[in-house]
Amino acid sequence: MALYLALTIPLPFLSQVSSSPVPPVVLWVGIGLGATALFGALSERVIVDEEKIQVAYPRWVPRFFRKGWSLAWADVKDLKMRTTGQGGMVYYFISQSLEKAYLLPMRVVGFARLVKLVEVHTGIDTTDVRPLAQPWMYLILLGFTLLLFLVDGWTIWTALTQGLLT
Repeated sequence: MALYLALTIPLPFLSQVSSSPVPPVVLWVGIGLGATALFGALSERVIVDEEKIQVAYPRWVPRFFRKGWSLAWADVKDLKMRTTGQGGMVYYFISQSLEKAYLLPMRVVGFARLVKLVEVHTGIDTTDVRPLAQPWMYLILLGFTLLLFLVDGWTIWTALTQGLLT
């Protein structure tokens, strides 16, 4: 969310300073709608109990936007690894009954605990399952986001002090 805000907050100010044909109010509305959509996409919940694993979203997130799924532990046939286009690895649950695959949630707090629960409930060896992104990657992203906020602040402050914004 912070990266989204750092990338979009200066746009209405730049629109006003550059006399863009798009009015700043339209950009503010667009930023608000985009933030709402992003928050909905990021509000994924992973629910694990004795019977199933489930990925769910809050009720206010439209089903056409983000669908959840549920898979009973008894229906899990295997956990298959696939490489991504960027060279990472993701894992899919393979269902016994439907020959359908479900993406193992990888960006969750307590990923190691989730993997242990998968092993306990399915009996599948998960010793080689690793998270997609490492914590240091998020720290680098945070650093660049904070740097971008500084540049945003400087840009807006400069426009205000030079009387370019009214």
